[in-house]
Amino acid sequence: MNERLSGSCLCGAVKFTAVPEKTEMGVCHCAMCRRWTGGTFMAVGCGKSVEVDGEDALGVYKSSNYGERVFCSRCGSTLFWRMADGSHTSVSAQAFDDPSIFKFTSEIFVDEQPANYAFANDTSKMTGPEVFAYFAQQQDPEHG
Repeated sequence: MNERLSGSCLCGAVKFTAVPEKTEMGVCHCAMCRRWTGGTFMAVGCGKSVEVDGEDALGVYKSSNYGERVFCSRCGSTLFWRMADGSHTSVSAQAFDDPSIFKFTSEIFVDEQPANYAFANDTSKMTGPEVFAYFAQQQDPEHG
């Protein structure tokens, strides 16, 4: 996908544009994402393409030594999860103006998913250890 899409927080103080890597959405079931969103984090990978208007309204919470959670400090909307080094941003799918364009294709940290909900969609699923192994492999110079 090469199209720059727009979105915003609930109150409109933060507006953004981004170029999604794919027209696909994934869900994270990890305990941090569930607490942060009050559900699951439905995310769209956007690499380094995110541009923000209203940065003064952004709140940033450093949730690990490698990741940050970004939200509107005025209305509390969940907006982005990003690598602390700026190498990748996942945007909240529901913050885009038209989230219906994204197909739900994957779930991560399924080993942390509580037993009180399940999605009916046919998705690929990865446990936490599988996610970390996948990203470690991506960082390995021999694997690109």
